[in-house]
Amino acid sequence: MIEIEALTKVYGPGQAPAVDDVSLNIPAGTVFGFLGPNGAGKTTTIKMLAGLLTPTSGRARLGGFDVARERSAAMARFGAVLEGSRNVYWSLSAWQNLMYFGRLKGLRKRRTAERARILLTDLGLWERRDDKVGGFSRGMQQKVAIAVALIADPPIVLLDEPTLGLDVEATRTVKERITELARERNTTVLITTHQLDVAQELCDRVAVMRRGRLVADLPTRELLAGFRERDRYEIRVEGAVPPGFDGVTREGVTTIGVRVGDPAEVYDVVERLRAQGAVLESLTQVQPDLEDVFLALVNEDSHVG
Repeated sequence: MIEIEALTKVYGPGQAPAVDDVSLNIPAGTVFGFLGPNGAGKTTTIKMLAGLLTPTSGRARLGGFDVARERSAAMARFGAVLEGSRNVYWSLSAWQNLMYFGRLKGLRKRRTAERARILLTDLGLWERRDDKVGGFSRGMQQKVAIAVALIADPPIVLLDEPTLGLDVEATRTVKERITELARERNTTVLITTHQLDVAQELCDRVAVMRRGRLVADLPTRELLAGFRERDRYEIRVEGAVPPGFDGVTREGVTTIGVRVGDPAEVYDVVERLRAQGAVLESLTQVQPDLEDVFLALVNEDSHVG
């Protein structure tokens, strides 16, 4: 659904590429995390995808349509929610925003009204449909922005920092909507965010950029598994810290971190604990989270994928 082939952008003679030979292939129905530190090239890549910047070389396709040569057809398959709700007019009501953008995208008035009613109802905004967006909370403004992006039912949606600044309830609603789009409507969802816990929870696949180049592009589970530390374990036992061990006790359970040279050595540690009379609750290999992996990738000359 999204195809990027050897995409490169150089802003001026003698400058390093802002985007350097990036290729991606994102199938329909995928929730895709596009991550990287500030200045990594994410925004430039997104602008080329959206037809706002012309690549120095390479090409991008949305839904099979070339962004440069078939821009109108490509953009008809693309909806965006920009960080800070920048794709809505605050002086208009929620209903007026949806009617305006639906008509702008070529929908007939009746179809636009049908879509607006469904979206505002699903997002819990129907009772406030005639209120100006500028008077809404940050979470409600974000919901309107999502509705605007979805008004024409595009097969591809870009969500830029979709949950930044939202409260718990609004965050849950947005997450549920993202999952529903991908699973039930086969929408391709491209997420850019610095909230790595959100990306880990929602994304089927993750790409990480560093200094204009891709340093990872893998299914999320595979990416995390590749950074698993096979020598680190966490052992939980009942009661206080056994003699000869270091650990933290909370609510009657002690957690002990263990690093071994060989995985088989963990059995020796368990036997030592048993000899101390400790009652074993659990033994787990320490798993990295996406933040650990992200920091490793952007701070080292790593490349995964």
